[in-house]
Amino acid sequence: MKNQTYRMTMLYDFYGELLTDRQREFFDLYYNDDLSLSEIAENAGISRQGVRDVIVRAEAQMQEIEDKTGLIQRFEQMRGHLDAIAAAAEEIKTINYRQYEDARLTELAQAIEADTAALRD
Repeated sequence: MKNQTYRMTMLYDFYGELLTDRQREFFDLYYNDDLSLSEIAENAGISRQGVRDVIVRAEAQMQEIEDKTGLIQRFEQMRGHLDAIAAAAEEIKTINYRQYEDARLTELAQAIEADTAALRD
């Protein structure tokens, strides 16, 4: 994956609901709200090391789940395929416009684009 923060954010998006409330809270504050460990510790009334331990455990737990399920890896692969399908549909529309002007080809290409967009959402 791209970088550590992106990877952790993806893990959280997919598996965050499996964390404890405290893990979710600290993880969200650290990665999404960009608070330092010291700031989180001060607000929670615990040590900086305590906050770090909670976040590290959350990261490990989510990574373990990803290692077992591979959902994010499959999601990333699917996104690449969807991009390729959307590009092919656009090319079909362009060729059709320039050479054939077949209404059915335009209709099919638009259906492919709509279905691709629906899968992305």
